[in-house]
Amino acid sequence: MKTQLDSALQFHQTALNLQAQRQQMLASNIANADTPNYKARDIDFRSALKGALGERMGPLALASTSTRHLDVAGDMPFGAFVGYRREFQSSVDGNTVNMDAERAAFAENSVHYEASVTFINGLLRSMQTAITGQ
Repeated sequence: MKTQLDSALQFHQTALNLQAQRQQMLASNIANADTPNYKARDIDFRSALKGALGERMGPLALASTSTRHLDVAGDMPFGAFVGYRREFQSSVDGNTVNMDAERAAFAENSVHYEASVTFINGLLRSMQTAITGQ
């Protein structure tokens, strides 16, 4: 039973982790809207989710020949799927954050996150009902 529950929740757990990381990245973009030369970043959600679930092989890791090389992904598990957002309108200070696009992406990601949590709660409730037989 544990393996069935794990397999049923694996997709949603991965999606929640990815959505939480994307939310942090979007918040960082919004917070740096006035920082000169800041480049807005985002995660390719579909590719990252497919890569995390093993449906296709993710990008190859870079070879490091020295211990002083920087880790490309950093502390982000989906770092290989992070990219820079396309610039909508150039700014004098080199900042690529478009507040309208960032707010819309932030709100959309919040709705997706809440929907995932609601779906997981419903799945767990139905599993509990099946176990208790009510």
